[in-house]
Amino acid sequence: MFEKTGIASFEMVMSKFPSAERINKGKVAVAECYKCIPCNPCEDACGFNAIKVGEDINQMPVVDPDACIGCGRCVSGCPGLAIILVDGSISEESVDIYMPYEFLPLPEKGETVKALDRAGKHVCDGTVIAVDNKASNDRTPVIRVRVPRAELYNVRNIALKGEEA
Repeated sequence: MFEKTGIASFEMVMSKFPSAERINKGKVAVAECYKCIPCNPCEDACGFNAIKVGEDINQMPVVDPDACIGCGRCVSGCPGLAIILVDGSISEESVDIYMPYEFLPLPEKGETVKALDRAGKHVCDGTVIAVDNKASNDRTPVIRVRVPRAELYNVRNIALKGEEA
């Protein structure tokens, strides 16, 4: 299915996420790379050796969740927009997802947005907690969206209210 649609199956997605226990400790990177391509900016962006690609830059990155401190440099550093941070330490009911967002207009803090799955389908509403558009992000803003915990493994993007989803 992935080869035809480019949309990862639930099993593929789950293979990239750390344990729920680690997610609940605080921010941690999730590298959703599913094809071997020549790329390694995430490894270079990580100053904590938490992301490894290795000598052959055609290999998929592997995140060491125990070494990851959740700084987020990899999120804006990934040219394929394939890395997010997840934080399950917020509450029992919700999680925060930090994701790259290269569309205009940018959402605003406090705005309610449509949280989308990997196919672009609206799965729930989310609240924008922060928009990080600093120069060091190299023109890739990172938005922090709070969504219901039940949607942790589903939400991968957003659409502003009033936009098609």
